[in-house]
Amino acid sequence: MTEFQYRVPLQAPRLEKVVLNVGLGEAVTNANVVDVATQMLATVSGQKPVVTKAKKSIAAFKIREGMRIGAMVTLRSRRMYEFMDRLINASLPRIRDFQGVSRSAFDGRGNYTMSIREQVIFPEIDYSKIDRIRGFQITIVTTARSNQEAFRLLELMGMPFAKA
Repeated sequence: MTEFQYRVPLQAPRLEKVVLNVGLGEAVTNANVVDVATQMLATVSGQKPVVTKAKKSIAAFKIREGMRIGAMVTLRSRRMYEFMDRLINASLPRIRDFQGVSRSAFDGRGNYTMSIREQVIFPEIDYSKIDRIRGFQITIVTTARSNQEAFRLLELMGMPFAKA
């Protein structure tokens, strides 16, 4: 509070939600991929994901409107904090040659987005049941008004940022 001269404790930034999103380009040829990715997101997040559908048809990508092409899950309150704890303390340190997460992935309004290349960094995923290595995006939405406030919040939470 003293660092950013907040007068009221509610002005201090805090986490609002965490969104996990996986896009599946291969769902065009193999419809079962969506079910596998949905199960993976459910295992990682502890919550049932929503299947996302194409909003409009794109002939070049062979996508028709209404086709299942991804999955996402929004975590709030207790589940959000449990996921962040597992991400920071258990999953990110398991990445090979990990140098820290990018400092420049903020969107200008205090939200942070990062990409996970392999789902196997999460201890909940059983390596023998994986058909293919998949990545997904994690968006951390905060109440911070600027990138500096959000950076300081995540830094104090223990997010391992790369050295500048």
